[in-house]
Amino acid sequence: MSTENMITKLEDIPKILSQEPAVLFYFSTISCVVGEAFEPKVKNLLFNKFPKIKFYNIDLNLAPDVAAHYSAFVEPTILVFFDGKETIRKSRSIGIYELEEAIKRPYELIFD
Repeated sequence: MSTENMITKLEDIPKILSQEPAVLFYFSTISCVVGEAFEPKVKNLLFNKFPKIKFYNIDLNLAPDVAAHYSAFVEPTILVFFDGKETIRKSRSIGIYELEEAIKRPYELIFD
């Protein structure tokens, strides 16, 4: 898990959501093998297909209040926000193509 764009405080989130038109929160822990293996795939997807979505990491162990606030109790959990509103929620067994298809339509509506 990269510490780049790591969220550890619940109070940081409103500012992020108000400043960024599209955000992906990636909830996992460093002890989750699946979460660690899937994270680079998600980052690659954003970089190549959805570059306007900003990626943020949230470690369930380091930010339990954030996890509780968003009811993200299984890992990995992905929340995608467009214009400050939760639009997509995926948990546990997530396919990269399934995630891509879920993001595609709202992303095109906002950015194209």
